[in-house]
Amino acid sequence: MSNHLFVAADVGNARIKLGLFEETVPEPLRTLPLLEGKIFQFDRITPWLADIAQESFCWRIASVNRPATTWLIDWLREHRPADRVTLLAADDLPLKVRLPRPDMVGIDRLVDAVAVNRLRRPGQPAAIVDVGTAITVDLVSAEGVFLGGAILPGIEMSARALLQFTDLLPLVDTSDLESPPPPVGIDTVSAIQSGLYWGAVGAIRELVQRQCETASGAGWGGSSTATPTRSTATPTPVFLTGGAGAAVADLLGPAACYVPNLTLAGIALAVKTSATGPQ
Repeated sequence: MSNHLFVAADVGNARIKLGLFEETVPEPLRTLPLLEGKIFQFDRITPWLADIAQESFCWRIASVNRPATTWLIDWLREHRPADRVTLLAADDLPLKVRLPRPDMVGIDRLVDAVAVNRLRRPGQPAAIVDVGTAITVDLVSAEGVFLGGAILPGIEMSARALLQFTDLLPLVDTSDLESPPPPVGIDTVSAIQSGLYWGAVGAIRELVQRQCETASGAGWGGSSTATPTRSTATPTPVFLTGGAGAAVADLLGPAACYVPNLTLAGIALAVKTSATGPQ
């Protein structure tokens, strides 16, 4: 194993995920979840790195959760004082952003775009869907420029909203919704599950369709019938990540691809580029 390993940390709103990388390979050698629900498991870091003959590591953190980032950095300072920590910002990334305030875009969306720029074919735009606490649907141009996108509530967030803003609707467990529920619910719980899941899928499908038509006029080759594609050109690829991303990808047609460690790969590619200079 290489002597030049670093740790990428994807700090989200509902989870923290680590990836161990070699400098030249944007695929993690191993991964480690640290936050599931509201339980932090920082004590798992030490045994996770124990078998590696490297005294210290560089950490590169992409975070959309400021309190969790503070707790992680405080733990590293106490338990791994020799490690170096960098909190990534938009300016650190090898990515052109065609927006008025790149610094106000979630770093997770931007590092996802960095990874997709490696995965997509040259000269072809791509859509990026992250199915997390919030769902994001973003677009990169054929030149690899981040053009922006859409943000909508995730499935669990929507479930909590139904509880909070109604009198009689219950809180539904969304942990089973990584696979499609029946579209016709037979009671209140199953009806909510159907609405949460298929509502999210429908929103994603419509946004992807319209964004890809904006980018190329070719559509994305999925199964939506809302707006028929107007060209026989190669359909725009769609890269999905996040907890329910795999199940959603199966519903979006052959142009969709699930990439489980997309955000970690984007962090790794940003590190590689920053080490060798802008490209």
